Amino acid sequence: MSSLKELCSGLPLDPLPSNRGRDPDVPHAPIRTPNLTADEERLALRNALRYFPPAHHATLAPEFAQELRQYGHIYMYRFCPTMRMRAHPIDQYPCRSRQAASIMLMIMNNLDPAVAQFPQELVTYGGNGQVFSNWAQFRLVMHYLSEMTEEQTLVMYSGHPMGLFPSLPSSPRAIITNGMVIPNYSSKEQYEKMFALGVSMYGQMTAGSYCYIGPQGIVHGTMLTVLNAGRRYLGSSDLRGRVFVTSGLGGMSGAQAKAAVIAGCIGVIAEVDEAPLRKRHEQGWLMEVTSNIEHCIKCIREAKNSKTALSLGYHGNIVDLWERLLLEYEKTGELLVHLGSDQTSLHNPFNGGYYPVQLSFRQANQLMVTDPSRFRTMVQESLRRHIMAINKLADAGMFFWDYGNAFLLEAQRAGADVQKVGGGATEFRYPSYVQHIMGDIFSLGFGPFRWVCTSGDPQDLAETDNIAATVLEEISANVSDRIGQQYNDNIRWIREAGKHKMVVGSQARILYSDQKGRVCIALAINQAIADGRVSAPVVISRDHHDVSGTDSPFRETSNVYDGSAFCADMAVQNFVGDAFRGATWVALHNGGGVGWGEVMNGGFGLLLDGSEEAAKRARLMLNWDVSNGVARRCWSGNSNAYDTIQRTMEENRQLRVTMPFPVQDEHVLDRALQG
Repeated sequence: MSSLKELCSGLPLDPLPSNRGRDPDVPHAPIRTPNLTADEERLALRNALRYFPPAHHATLAPEFAQELRQYGHIYMYRFCPTMRMRAHPIDQYPCRSRQAASIMLMIMNNLDPAVAQFPQELVTYGGNGQVFSNWAQFRLVMHYLSEMTEEQTLVMYSGHPMGLFPSLPSSPRAIITNGMVIPNYSSKEQYEKMFALGVSMYGQMTAGSYCYIGPQGIVHGTMLTVLNAGRRYLGSSDLRGRVFVTSGLGGMSGAQAKAAVIAGCIGVIAEVDEAPLRKRHEQGWLMEVTSNIEHCIKCIREAKNSKTALSLGYHGNIVDLWERLLLEYEKTGELLVHLGSDQTSLHNPFNGGYYPVQLSFRQANQLMVTDPSRFRTMVQESLRRHIMAINKLADAGMFFWDYGNAFLLEAQRAGADVQKVGGGATEFRYPSYVQHIMGDIFSLGFGPFRWVCTSGDPQDLAETDNIAATVLEEISANVSDRIGQQYNDNIRWIREAGKHKMVVGSQARILYSDQKGRVCIALAINQAIADGRVSAPVVISRDHHDVSGTDSPFRETSNVYDGSAFCADMAVQNFVGDAFRGATWVALHNGGGVGWGEVMNGGFGLLLDGSEEAAKRARLMLNWDVSNGVARRCWSGNSNAYDTIQRTMEENRQLRVTMPFPVQDEHVLDRALQG
């Protein structure tokens, strides 16, 4: 078992570690099918060997070639550390910079087997959200971070550490880009080749930016989504006896079971892979599990009638479950489902993100490798069946929404009936949870703000929970009813967070807040560190899925209607602006959520250490990090964003935003165009 000091000492070369291969006791990523030519295979191997002196090439080349042919990628399993990956307390990391140590802590949390979906393939969540491309990169990054000073910046190219470059103490300690591909070449097919060659990487959102905190983040987001869906579609926040059906219990989607129970409803989640189903049950997030669809229907009916909160995992295909619920309605007239969604990883539909109903889990894993073309056809057939059942249940009164996982986008590409009559390019028959259910919160400046207590001490987390709740309670006393509801949902969440036992990995918390709340919470936590009420520094961050962080026309920016929904200036400007306003590290990614080539998104990490400098950085950076996106949404014509940025300018006289003048008389346009 190696120590942190050994882990940070660089690539172990003398001697080479033994090649233990893949650990059969942990889940593994699906086999990739990059379809490389002989010349491309040669190039992939040459690229991998660049990390090692020529004396080792004869030993490493054959095993790297075998990995490439057997798994579709060179992960360098030989260099996977033997020590258990987890977020150690910040003071245990060998380093010259505490900021660098905070990045090391966050990287190790992303690769903790309790957190990561496929830890040996360096995948944190989403089926293919990589932290790094291979284990040599991990070891080099840890070494660089351990030696870095406050006048150096680590530059990361799609998992590859380009090196330490001289910079200012005020500069970020790490600049991360993932998947920055020339637009004409940003196809999923090209991606598979580029990843196999080791030259690009899909970092999802918070996998490649080292800011994932386990499924807690999406527990919170899903809880708010379900509550708001109840208010909007069922006319009530009381969800007792209401049934919510969805799919996916793997990485982020594993949160759905917990979120349903916290919201008070009956959550029924289908999952084809037994491993995550078992993991969520052992965690206590799933209350019951069944592979018998008739027993599943019986449990739903009983919980519905008794109005008992329940999280029920169905080990089977979601299409079978939807079709069985439809059959029950057609036979008895009883609609057993009120709310529906989907969290299969359809950003990655043909490589393990979606399993067609016609095949067993094992058969699907085989076919996607042996006959990718036939597998693609079966996925699209399955999606058409999937939508057909949902459409009929929706016609009967069920309310369905898209959870931003490219479900409706891929269903449309498969030829399913999801078109919205008279809808725009980003609109479908069913709403996006961002567009409709969450109440346009991004235009109000609300989004996912999070922090990690680097001491690893639950007492520090409890103290920061109390600080955050107190801050929000003080602010909420003087806001409008609409904003007050957002605050109240989050105050309830944070006050109850401890009892729901949602910490997986690092001692972390998430809540949704607007600009004022984020700044006030960060400053209050920083002061608590200075006073000694919190024992060690705290990293603040957010999901990339936020007000300003993501340009995604089928999710985060799906309600931008001025023609700029497919433009990515906002996300890029946010990355740059965070970098020079004080972030400890920043990241910009192609892909994330909806998939490669569909999104540009970015995020940050900022270390609060109790200093005046940290307070200055937090105030400056967090204000920009929200106002940027609100200003863009305002310019696109969003009235909520207009009001929000107007208030922000009144509170901060240094902020001056170009405000739009709406066309008040449509006849002006008609006359001009007719002329």
